[in-house]
Amino acid sequence: MTKAAPRLAVTGLRHLYADRPVIEDLTFSLAAGRAVALVGPNGAGKTTVLRCIVGAHEPAAGTILLDGVPIDERAETVRRDVAALLDDLDFFPDLTAAEHLDLLARAHGNPEPEDLVDTLLDDVGLLPAADQLPGSLSSGQRRRLALATALVRPRKLLVLDEPEQRLDTAGVAWLAERLVAEKKAGTSVVFASHDPALVQAVADARVELTPLP
Repeated sequence: MTKAAPRLAVTGLRHLYADRPVIEDLTFSLAAGRAVALVGPNGAGKTTVLRCIVGAHEPAAGTILLDGVPIDERAETVRRDVAALLDDLDFFPDLTAAEHLDLLARAHGNPEPEDLVDTLLDDVGLLPAADQLPGSLSSGQRRRLALATALVRPRKLLVLDEPEQRLDTAGVAWLAERLVAEKKAGTSVVFASHDPALVQAVADARVELTPLP
């Protein structure tokens, strides 16, 4: 029997900024329904690795495979199977929280977008704020809405950069529970974090990154 390819395989990854290496010979893999955390100090290259994984950066060397196929952000399979939150989002100022998620759900062909949006708003704790505009939300609420924009999409791989940012203690606990639930549903998760409790609760493996000299 042929062994299935890992959901994500990063091999010999190298990335440069202005001809200076920031990632050198990084290798790790991730199976379906598992999570890996990228940990290390600021400047170690965690965000760079995530941006290479989603195809936003082209590495100088190495391969990144999704289910055995090289990642190409232009490919339909990547748009279908990878959901990511790497940066603060610029929300449409005239769309409510619910309208943002409804737009994304319909764009990705969900057959029951209204039910999905209601369920997700309840899950992220924003149901009472469903009709509010982004500018009226607190920073923590906007972060929950940003996370919801990733969770409203179909996904096999979830890529998150410091998802705990601006969440209070209860919010981080909710996030840990949600990411564990994602794993149980078969989603693979790769995330960068500075929160040891979140890493402990979610990650099956850690990738330690350090700034290169």
